[in-house]
This record gives sequence, C-alpha cells and structure tokens, in this order.
Amino acid sequence: MNDWLGRAAPDLETIEQMALATIEELPPQFAGPARSIILRVDDFAPDDILDEMSIESPFDLTGLYDGIPMTEKSVMDVVDRPDVIWLFRRPILDEWAERGDVSLGQLVAHVMVHELAHHFGWSDDEIAEIDRWWE
Repeated sequence: MNDWLGRAAPDLETIEQMALATIEELPPQFAGPARSIILRVDDFAPDDILDEMSIESPFDLTGLYDGIPMTEKSVMDVVDRPDVIWLFRRPILDEWAERGDVSLGQLVAHVMVHELAHHFGWSDDEIAEIDRWWE
C-alpha cells in the first residue's frame, strides 16, 4: 500500500530526456534535422496558445509544433523564429494514467513523433513507418 510513498511524478527534465531519446532512435536522415528543432517541455500549454487554438481544457493538448513545415520552407524565406516542439507534461501524464496500456516512454515518443511529423510533413503512412503506435 505504501509502495508509492515518497515517490513523485516524472519531472520536466525526465520527459525531455524521453523526447530526446526518441530523436536519437529516428532513422539518420531524420535524426540530424530533428536535433535542430528547439524542444520545450512545460507542465501545460500557455493560455495564449490554448485560446488561439480554442482549447478549453489545458489537459487536451499534449504537444504542439510551432514552425514552418519543411515541405513549405524555401531558401528565400526570412526566418523570424526557430522551429519549436512543445511537450506538455501534465496532459501527457494524465493520458498515460488514463490509458494504462502503454509505458510513459512509449507515449512521450508517440507525441514527439506526431509533432515531428508536422515539421517534416509526413503522411500517416510515413508516421507509421517511424511510430508503430497503430500495431
């Protein structure tokens, strides 16, 4: 009964390390470019992002890609900000606890791959080659 006494939920750094491990496991042609994306891990999405996306509950957003997908970039573009992937710890932990059928590392990797898919412009088939979530 007291097995969890004194234990704490994984912190922001732990979630970040899981996400970075996901990048290292990508095929080489994607791992290199993925390392150039800034990774931010926060407990929840900022209110302005939730408002902009019309999301009522902060628990409804586990991750977000903020940038211009590679399929839409041009060498002529003026870069005004770096590409960023946000992961939100509390919604990820909440989904993990509710699911009960995947490890936390698997869920973090799934969210990370989904956000990377926005960056790389991957199709569902391409996502499935990287993330075997649907199997």
